[in-house]
Amino acid sequence: MFAAKDFIETAEGLIFAVVAPGLEEDKTLCFLRYVLAPSGWTKLTTEQANALLQQQYPAYLHYSPVLDAHLHAVAADNIIKHHQPQLRLQQLLQAQPHDDIERDLFDLAKLFQQHGLDLTHLGVTGSVLVGVQNQHSDLDLVCYGRAVFHQCRALTQKLIAQGLLQDLDHEDWQQSYQRRCCALSFADYVRHERRKGNKAMINGRKFDLNFIDHATNENTVIYQKCGAIVLQCTVIDDTYSFDYPAEFKIDHDEIDAIVSFTATYTGQAINGETVEVSGTLEQSAHGVKRIVVGSSREAHGEYIKVINK
Repeated sequence: MFAAKDFIETAEGLIFAVVAPGLEEDKTLCFLRYVLAPSGWTKLTTEQANALLQQQYPAYLHYSPVLDAHLHAVAADNIIKHHQPQLRLQQLLQAQPHDDIERDLFDLAKLFQQHGLDLTHLGVTGSVLVGVQNQHSDLDLVCYGRAVFHQCRALTQKLIAQGLLQDLDHEDWQQSYQRRCCALSFADYVRHERRKGNKAMINGRKFDLNFIDHATNENTVIYQKCGAIVLQCTVIDDTYSFDYPAEFKIDHDEIDAIVSFTATYTGQAINGETVEVSGTLEQSAHGVKRIVVGSSREAHGEYIKVINK
């Protein structure tokens, strides 16, 4: 069973990040992140990944009718290694750290454990998962289960208040903002991110908390794109706001929800808040309408922003 935040590796020297649970057409939905070059594993941008597959491995390019989106997909027969965040974290915690980032991960995990967190419900993804981290890498933790994720968020804020973890400073936020390349202004980006409680610093290194729900149902509803839309509306149910995709039910006569496939806008709004959303309107065969933010990986020009009433 493949889950979002897992990585899969192929015999051609390609590492893909899994983006959705389950299979589609007997393939794992994913996105190419690293390629093995003579100098070692190299991280790719979205454009580089698409170009490489188009030129050399077009079989891994995939159109998803469920998501109505172009991404990547790998059949099980082509996978030579399944990188699992939970297993990787346990392996690292039982070994001697090899570098500063592994030491910082060890410190963070032990700090969480000392304050009552069960580490078997945590994993580590990103560069550390596949062992290609460098001195400037961030830590990307995965929390398995909604209760565990919210426990981690609350604990992170508590440890910041106690001085055991640190909040991001202006430069840290600038770096985070530049990596996101989102449609919000820097001030709006920070305003929304600060209150989510899923980012902090350990020993001067940034870490993020990600949420995965293994109980997520297999949603096979097919939506068709109807065109771009900008709308102001009120959020009435934020239960699944940190899920993948994030979902915000809204108070609207025709549109059921806002859905985000980009991590920038997870947890972006809470119940009762008025938001402005720019995205793509989609409709199912049964007439259910939703607005999707993140119809492309970068979501250029798409956003969710809390506004004053």
